[in-house]
Amino acid sequence: MAKHLHPSVEKFKQFVKKHPKIIQEVRSGKKTWKEFYEDWYLFGEDDEMWESYKQEQSPAKQKEKGGSKWLEKISNILQNMDSDEVQKHLESVQQAIAAIQNIITQFQGPEKQHISAAKDEHPFSFRKD
Repeated sequence: MAKHLHPSVEKFKQFVKKHPKIIQEVRSGKKTWKEFYEDWYLFGEDDEMWESYKQEQSPAKQKEKGGSKWLEKISNILQNMDSDEVQKHLESVQQAIAAIQNIITQFQGPEKQHISAAKDEHPFSFRKD
């Protein structure tokens, strides 16, 4: 048999779902369900005493909201971007990386270049007994 609760009790249950810290208070023994129900019945849902029991937004939800704003900004930037201009910038970055690599190889000197090449040729050294 399904047990039908009084409409005010149903409303209180919905109120508790919106204010989950009430459940923590009851479980920790600080207050009883009866005390919370009486306060809710006397003061109503909109009283400022309930502000401390409201559920705070979890950090994941806050990040999700911030993340969606970030994604919107990125999509706006991508829509307004000129592909030819991006290609030119990528080519210049590629040339800069190649120049840096050349400078590094010049500073390493021919001995280190030869040693690193020899190591790459034979990664495993086996000896005959």
